[in-house]
Amino acid sequence: MANTSSRTLRLLSLLQTHRYWPGPELSDRLGVSARTLRRDIDRLRELGYPVVAHRGVDGGYQLAPGAALPPLVVDDEEAIALAIGLRMAAQGAVAGIEESAVRALTKVIQVMPPRLRRRIDALRTVTVPAAWGAGPTIDADALTAVAQACRDEERLRFSYRARDGELTARHVEPHRLVSLGRRWYLVAYDLTRHDWRSFRLDRLADPGSTGERFRPRDLPAEDAADFVRAAISSMPAAYDVEVLVHAPAAKVRAVVSRWGTVEELGEDRCRLLMTVDGLEWPAMLIGAVGADFEIVGPSELTDFVREWGTRFLRVTAADDRRGSRTS
Repeated sequence: MANTSSRTLRLLSLLQTHRYWPGPELSDRLGVSARTLRRDIDRLRELGYPVVAHRGVDGGYQLAPGAALPPLVVDDEEAIALAIGLRMAAQGAVAGIEESAVRALTKVIQVMPPRLRRRIDALRTVTVPAAWGAGPTIDADALTAVAQACRDEERLRFSYRARDGELTARHVEPHRLVSLGRRWYLVAYDLTRHDWRSFRLDRLADPGSTGERFRPRDLPAEDAADFVRAAISSMPAAYDVEVLVHAPAAKVRAVVSRWGTVEELGEDRCRLLMTVDGLEWPAMLIGAVGADFEIVGPSELTDFVREWGTRFLRVTAADDRRGSRTS
């Protein structure tokens, strides 16, 4: 049996990562008797953690929001994610900390007093993200609601706008959140369609837990990320982009990163290939290179860049007119 201090930390960690624990299950996880578990719960209460006990046959424990925010048990990744992820509203602005940010945000919100929630909301309101080229904006409250439903194994209802624009109501058993590329996805079992689905969170609205618990099903994939990748690869891509860029391949690769393939054609010339479902992203990347280019295809990209160029020229022309009037 672990010593009292390490067991108490383990108990606190379990309470912070699950909304409700039946007493017997919590005892089994810790390898202690029901009496020892009750003593450990009392020890947490003495330290300021508001642990609520539910009596009866289905009795158990859960960590309630407190009047003060006691110390959290977090690992190193979560500690870093707290400082960055909360400030950026778990938007995934920093590569590599997305999942840690959601885990930490879920823990903090569970025990956070209202006064701290207001301060963080104020910070988020007045902070303007400076990053460009990020994925679609995800509402932090929606992200947290979905994360908690996954964690607590509670069925979820939400509105969803499909790729073709159709709006539907969904009732699902949420499995995992996946951060892939520039987007967030929810992997869930759709109770209406009786099959597994992946949902883009930027197309999801008004998520609400039903309070109905469920027994997790077996995912038909190695993991949730593999399931999302397979779903994406089976979808027809909207555009295959090919652009000849008059710049060294190394310079273009530094801008494009993993979002496209760059083929060297000469010392100061290369070919950029991308497969995308929208034209904004390749247009922004090409513009960021800061070099002349030729669009091989598709023709829609040429029209898109022409529209952008016309809009920018209107802005500069307006500035020129204002300048001539004031000179």
